[in-house]
Parts: sequence; structure tokens; C-alpha cells
Amino acid sequence: MDTTPLPVKVLDDVFGTPITVHLTLALDVYSHSLVAFRLTPVSEASVEVAMLLRDVMLPLPMRPDWGEEVEWPYPGVPAALVAEFAGHKVAGLPFFAPETVTSDHGSVYKNHHIVAVTRRLGIDLLPARAMRPTDKAACERAFAGIQSLLLEMLLGYRGVDVADRGVDPEGDAVWSLSQMENLLATWIVSVWQNRRLDQYAPAWDPGGRHSPNTLFAAAAARDGISLEIPEPESYFELLPTHYVKIDRRRGVKIGGLWYGGTDPVLDPYRGQRSGRSGQHAGKWAMGRDPRDCRQVFFENPGQPGHWHALDWNGLPPGDDVPAFGDARVRELLGEAARAGLKPLDDRELLPMLLKLLAARTPVTQWPTQMTAQQKAERARELARARAAAVDRPPAPLTVLRPPARPAELAATTQRAISDDRQRRRKAAVTQPPTPPPLLGEALRARNLFLLPDEDDNQPDTPEPA
Repeated sequence: MDTTPLPVKVLDDVFGTPITVHLTLALDVYSHSLVAFRLTPVSEASVEVAMLLRDVMLPLPMRPDWGEEVEWPYPGVPAALVAEFAGHKVAGLPFFAPETVTSDHGSVYKNHHIVAVTRRLGIDLLPARAMRPTDKAACERAFAGIQSLLLEMLLGYRGVDVADRGVDPEGDAVWSLSQMENLLATWIVSVWQNRRLDQYAPAWDPGGRHSPNTLFAAAAARDGISLEIPEPESYFELLPTHYVKIDRRRGVKIGGLWYGGTDPVLDPYRGQRSGRSGQHAGKWAMGRDPRDCRQVFFENPGQPGHWHALDWNGLPPGDDVPAFGDARVRELLGEAARAGLKPLDDRELLPMLLKLLAARTPVTQWPTQMTAQQKAERARELARARAAAVDRPPAPLTVLRPPARPAELAATTQRAISDDRQRRRKAAVTQPPTPPPLLGEALRARNLFLLPDEDDNQPDTPEPA
């Protein structure tokens, strides 16, 4: 596995401005198959690497614009059987449980989260030796092959150095982030997996014509294919884990925010200690996706394997508040501290969060009111949230949600602001106000010469005979 900046300027899916993205690859050394990849704006985090390892073990679903020629072609296991196990039609790309993963010494590949993920998946993490380029030569050559075979022909290509850079690669950029992801996936399945490997011919047939697909087919015919497909719930198990206590009233506090304040799932465990021992004795394990901090996930000890989403206490009912990541949470808490705000409830942070998301600015003024850095940060935040929504079950992997446009984001956040203001007005008024009396009723009540009304309920007196 390795990561490199993509030498093509792409447009973000929100504002349409040129940005730089990073390409992370997972390469099978034996067959030289590109078994998984990720495009992340600016830089990747450990959660993207964890999900990339999960993608290596999952069969790649067919996309709507792919034909039958890229469907599962490998012998030994029929395509119908693989589709039955996976739950969808499978494209012609190898999937397996890796035993050893070699990476460089980047912090994203050797932090505690990745170490825990590899231990959970049964993978040995083998860092490349310093000053030994041969340890990752195949992956570096794959980057060069993608560049020479595909990326150099695209508009917006900026090269690897100043000599290769065009006059205005930002102005030439026409590919959006979602379009570039779909282009790379299509090219890998249809071109890379079927191209001839001249210098990488196997030792048992050095003069033969082999491609990544034929090498994997030969390995499958010799050793078989393991159909151990991870469950959709493995997404929760690969998230960063936080060990916290469960408060009786406010729930759990993770990253400065409170979650699950009124969730009935936590009621049996509020104020209780868990059976965990060791460094985190008595604490409860919670999973949180740093790409979307609106929820955290809790595995009920009474129902192992069942994960429950705990909403942020500041979220209003519904899905009006856009997704926000951990960077936005740090910015929110910093703004609250500078303003001297010490909220008793996270609902007091919601107006400040909406302000940070530029929700109060009309959408027609976004290009002028937001700086280039603010637009890049917001586009990266929404791109990561979209990737988290695709990774999270039970959303099907074949469906890529359309990227949100600025008008949609503005409308969503404006609805959230209106609903929040209405809730605060209702909470401030404990009793509904009584309407004042009509003008005629007030004059009638003060008139001293007004005859009393006849009592209609009094029985009539009989006339004398």
C-alpha cells in the first residue's frame, strides 16, 4: 500500500473549484492487480486506510455503466455463486484476505488505529525498510504505469515536476472528483487487469503472455478462491475506538461532544461500569467515524454483533444538519471557548455550528464570501462524509450518492436554522398566551345600567287559570 498526490487537478463536487487529491493504492504483488484504491481530497486519514483494507476483502460491485465484458471472469467459482455470496453482481477484480501488507513509514500507516485494524483482520503489517526502494518497487511502478497510460492524457494534468507542468492546469481541469473516481475504477477493471505484463512474467512461464487477470486465474486454479466475505457490520469494528463512561443524564462524551443523551439503548448501562479490565477498566467502547461526527456507534453487550447509532445531543429531529467532521468539531469547540460559552446542553452549540458551515450566507454570495481555503475545506468535509455514507451499512456499495450542490446545502441548512429557532421559541414559552378580550366584552363588563341576561334554564311560571 502507498499514497501519492494525483498528478491531475480535479474539481470538487460542491463548488467546482480545482483541488489536489491523493491516490492510495493496494497492489497484489503476485498478480500485480490493483485490488483497491481511494481518492481523498488533500490527504488521507487512518480511517480511509482502514476502509481500503476492507475493500481488498470485498468483491467489487458492478456499476450501471459497465458491460458484461468486465463481469467476474475467473474459473473455478461461477459468477452466480460469487454474486449470491456478495449480494450483487461482481466485477472482474480479485478480492481476498491479505496475510501481509507492506507500507512506508508514514504516520497514517503506523498509528495505533491501523495497528488495531490489522490485528482485527489478521494481517501482518510489514513496514518497508529505510533506504530500500526494492521493498515497494512494484507499487511505485504501478503509480508510474497509471500516470503514463492514463493520467498524462487527461485535461488538468500538472505533471510530477515543474518541467511537466502546463501553462494553466487549474484552468484546464474538467474532471470532478466523483467522475475521476469512476474513471479510475473503469480503467482498472477494463484495461489494467487485462494488459500484458512483459517484465513481470512468472518464473514458471517466463515467455508466456500473462496479465493480472490470468495470473490470478492461475493462482485460483491451483489453490482455489476463498469466499470469506466480511459482514457489513465489519465497518463498525474498523472505526477508531473510544473508551468512555456513560453519564446518567447526558450520555457519552467523545471528542468534546455528547451523544445518546435520551437514547433508550443506554438506559441499562447509565452510571454502570463495564466488565472491561486493564488500561480501560470499567469503560465502554464506542466507535466513531471522524468523517461524520453526527453519530457514534455502540455495540449492545446484551446483543453481540448489534450496533446502535447514538445521535449527537445537539442534533434536531430529522436530517437537516449537514455532515461535519472532526476538524469542524475542533473549530466549533475553539469558537465556543473564545466566546466564553459554557453550554449546559449541546443544543446551545447548534447555532454556532450552523454559522461555521456558512449556512447564514445566501448561496448566491458563497463564491464571494468564502475564501478559496474555506471552500476547499468544506468540499473536503463533504467528500469525506459522502465516502463514509457509502462505507456504512446497509447502504449498497453499488450506489454512489450524487454530490450535494451549493443550492442544496444552503436549503438544507436554512431549514435547520428555521427549525432550531422555532424549537427555541416554543421552549421559551412555557404556557401559551391567552388572547385579550374583545372590545365589546370589556365595555359590557363595566356598564352599570346593563340589565342582566335572562336565565334560559329557569322553568316558566304557569299562568293563572
